[in-house]
Amino acid sequence: MLKKKKYWMFDMDGTLTCAMHDFDAMRSELGLPAGVPILEALDQLDQLDPETAREKRAALDTMELRMAADAEPQSGSHRLLTQLRSQGASLGIVTRNGKKIAHETLKACGLDDFFDDTTIISRDCCVAKPDPAGVNLLLSRWSADASDAVMVGDYLFDLQAGHSAGVSTVHMDVDAVYPWPELTSVSVSSLLELSRQIM
Repeated sequence: MLKKKKYWMFDMDGTLTCAMHDFDAMRSELGLPAGVPILEALDQLDQLDPETAREKRAALDTMELRMAADAEPQSGSHRLLTQLRSQGASLGIVTRNGKKIAHETLKACGLDDFFDDTTIISRDCCVAKPDPAGVNLLLSRWSADASDAVMVGDYLFDLQAGHSAGVSTVHMDVDAVYPWPELTSVSVSSLLELSRQIM
């Protein structure tokens, strides 16, 4: 099934790059409630105190930009992207990070040459995952049909966004637990395994 797909979208943190974000620590540093996703907590704060929300968003950008410099590529990421590009696939990013942070992360990992600016969809472009807006935006920019596309990610939000947009979904779970089968088209425990499936 995957061998025929021509449009490939990837989550970044924890998928193309090694997971490094301690979201509980980030919430604590930002003074946000425990257990609530950071972007959603900031959206809620927007309704109550827009000025404080703006300040915390700026602090989040600074925090993530600092971490971006230390990002490391997921094992097999360069090989997979090289393989897909050699097969004529279009490559894109759909991330909950900001645009500048995404660029810096990809650069630190040596993956920036695989993506141009128009195919990096961030929280600055549209509503963030799990909303399918980013996936749909990328499909639109490619003039691609959902049936020809794949969303690859390591977390629930990636799978929800891809599933809602009607694209095939690949869950890359290094622990091989795969807790969301109802949202997953293909499960792999590594990007190297995914590479083998599309050879």
